[in-house]
Amino acid sequence: MVGQYDVYCCCIRGSIVYVYCGQVWQKSRHYCHGCTSSVALIIARACGGVPAGGCFNLIPMYVKEISQDNIRGALVSLTMMFQNIGLLVMYAMGGYMDYNLVLWIALGVPTVTIIFMIIAPESPAFLVKKEKLEEAAATIAKLRGLPKDHKIVVNEIEIMKNEEMHFKDVQKVSFSGILKTKAWCKSFILCMLMLTALDANGYFTILHYAWTIMTQSGVTVNPELQTLSIPALMILGSVVSMSLVERLGRKPLLSAAFVISALSMACLGTVLLAQKQGTNVPSWVAVVSIVASVWAYAAGILPMTYVVLSEIFNFQVRAKLIGVIVTYGWFVSFVQLAVYGPICNLLGMHTMFYIFSGVNVFGIFVALILLPETKGKTVDEIEQILLGKRVK
Repeated sequence: MVGQYDVYCCCIRGSIVYVYCGQVWQKSRHYCHGCTSSVALIIARACGGVPAGGCFNLIPMYVKEISQDNIRGALVSLTMMFQNIGLLVMYAMGGYMDYNLVLWIALGVPTVTIIFMIIAPESPAFLVKKEKLEEAAATIAKLRGLPKDHKIVVNEIEIMKNEEMHFKDVQKVSFSGILKTKAWCKSFILCMLMLTALDANGYFTILHYAWTIMTQSGVTVNPELQTLSIPALMILGSVVSMSLVERLGRKPLLSAAFVISALSMACLGTVLLAQKQGTNVPSWVAVVSIVASVWAYAAGILPMTYVVLSEIFNFQVRAKLIGVIVTYGWFVSFVQLAVYGPICNLLGMHTMFYIFSGVNVFGIFVALILLPETKGKTVDEIEQILLGKRVK
């Protein structure tokens, strides 16, 4: 469960410090005639990264808790699309605008977000937990465009009240105690497996080493075009995700995305191996492989994982477990980037992409075999499915 205040804090923490450290770094370049203060820049990245990581925990939860069941998947996907739009805008500004100006614009974005969060509605689940039932009903009614006494509003409040009464003592239970509950333990393990496939599937490597990978594949492309093309592709993928998530469901989209990504990574690995052995491969093969993998990540792998993550836990334990899961996911991303260089040097770049293909095959298994369809289902229904019980 997440409150409006938590999202507010994540927007404000780190933003001012990030800009200040960035300014220090820039001034050090000026006064030292090219000698940069890497420490200031690292501090800035850390101060910006901590609240950004918090937002990956809080925003999907907040969106889920204010959304009705039939559109929650599309709305969580929408947040991912705006993230990709932000990447495109920042990359474009970084290529054509002054460094200091970009920093001040970067400070302006969370400032505007803070203003909007002040007027944003509080999470109804949070209000119910605080026993502010009238305020919770008014919030749901406003969000749904219905009167407070409407049947839909009353039913939602009753469901939240029943969950709150049933799990009132959960907050006193330790993390290990939570995992003793069979449904929550299964959900937790499933989400850990999904985050492993998500954050080790090779996307972050392509994002950070796209120029090197293309060069090794025999592709010549303008660096600025390459930089802007990846977020542009991700925006297109997000549009597809947002359009189809409530029609097809989470399971088909996630499975299909992993299939495309697995084939793309295997194809790219084969291209790199062929180039290493002196065989000429048309450059478009590598380009198509990279495009397909990036598109699949944005169209299914990233948004569907976070949609399921926001839907699968009861609101009493959601924040505790998702915090651990997302932190683990970022650790996996770090490991992916840390081992990429050594493995490429030792076994060749193609080996790394065959490994990425294998990770995506693992993702296919998780999505097709282990993951239940969560579209339109309540948390209780999802838990019943995980326990092997039939749900009408």
